[in-house]
Amino acid sequence: MNLVMIGTGYVGLTTGVGFASLGHNVACVDVNAEKIAQLDMGKVPFYEPGVQDALTMVQEQGKIVFTTDLKSVIGGADIIMLAVGTPSTRTGEANLEYLFSAAEQVGSLLDHEAVIVTKSTVPVGTNRLVLEKVRKGMSEAGRAELTSLINIVSLPEFLREGTAFEDFHNPDRVVIGADDEIAAQTVAKLHEGLDAPHVITKLESAELIKYAANALLATKISFINEIANLAERVGADVRDVAEGIGLDKRIGPHFLRAGVGYGGSCFPKDVSALAQLGGAKGYTFKLLSSVIEVNNRQREIFFKRILDELGGVKGRRIAVWGLAFKPDTDDIRESAGVDIAQRLHAHGADLAVYDPQAMNNTRRVLSDHVEFTTTAMDAARGAEALIVLTEWPEFKEVSFEMLRENMVGQHIFDGRNHFADMDLHKRGFCYQGVGLGTCAS
Repeated sequence: MNLVMIGTGYVGLTTGVGFASLGHNVACVDVNAEKIAQLDMGKVPFYEPGVQDALTMVQEQGKIVFTTDLKSVIGGADIIMLAVGTPSTRTGEANLEYLFSAAEQVGSLLDHEAVIVTKSTVPVGTNRLVLEKVRKGMSEAGRAELTSLINIVSLPEFLREGTAFEDFHNPDRVVIGADDEIAAQTVAKLHEGLDAPHVITKLESAELIKYAANALLATKISFINEIANLAERVGADVRDVAEGIGLDKRIGPHFLRAGVGYGGSCFPKDVSALAQLGGAKGYTFKLLSSVIEVNNRQREIFFKRILDELGGVKGRRIAVWGLAFKPDTDDIRESAGVDIAQRLHAHGADLAVYDPQAMNNTRRVLSDHVEFTTTAMDAARGAEALIVLTEWPEFKEVSFEMLRENMVGQHIFDGRNHFADMDLHKRGFCYQGVGLGTCAS
């Protein structure tokens, strides 16, 4: 099939490369000429395991092209997929400006039967508005007689940054929302070669499934963080509690790792958007309001602990390991690492930071006065405290004997419980995780 993918961000590019690897002909379109030129030369503009190698392969096979000119590729498209950003507004709602702009452009150019697919995460009801804008654009371009041949499908994405390409090829499910059965089957055919159940439903249900899934996962994270805060007060170990409840098949072990809360491009945006949607429809989503409050408070609790334990940070060298919001990505959107680093800097700390992949992105948002180091050990050298905020595997590979020699202080504050099983108190550190108690191992 011939697929046009509009948008080359984490979702658009990974999905486009994924479909090309299944044998489809993919044309990726973006308004960012610099990014398109980079992709055309075979270089992925962000870090996502597996995508770079796959891009090289499908380019060699001639299965994917990149362009800023939608008109040049839309003529042969069977499916036009919209994967542009839908960032949060200041009030938490999804900003649909880019999506609607893309839909209008598609409508102004489309002159044949095709299926429009919304891959972007959008509020319930958006797909119908997208279809209206495409059809309106076609009518204004003098092709009103063809508008009945255009249908829309909601195809929510469930890719996790860090494992996105693997998730594309091994999905838990493919959710297809459509009014038209032929359009739904066309999109189902696009996924041939992937072993996953298809959930074919109405547009509104598909739109809500995406938000509901992320909101539930975020709820589990906030719940275990509440339990972690209680565990510290009663002398329990949150890891044991998580294991004990996670073995219950009705609950499961996933997303029960205590820490400094969720971040990234999806959970904060989607939870807020779902809460806003409830309010717009006259329903107060009390549970999600609490989830958001708990997540925000978790970082405040963690930061206050640092200040209390150290007696302030002004003028003191503090090392931060981990700036990406999770391992195996360079994405710093809603990152706890960046947030805590900014708070430390605002309180006068002499910061040294390190992340294996997110340094370039972080330089754009942190002050020039922050020291960006080339290794984790360089950041820790001379530090009075070490703060761990992303659970990169390489952090466990450092020599903790050398670390103790290089640090002038003994405090390690672990916002991800990454070192919780390593008995660091026996190596001369005052180790504090989340939900483990004071100077716990």
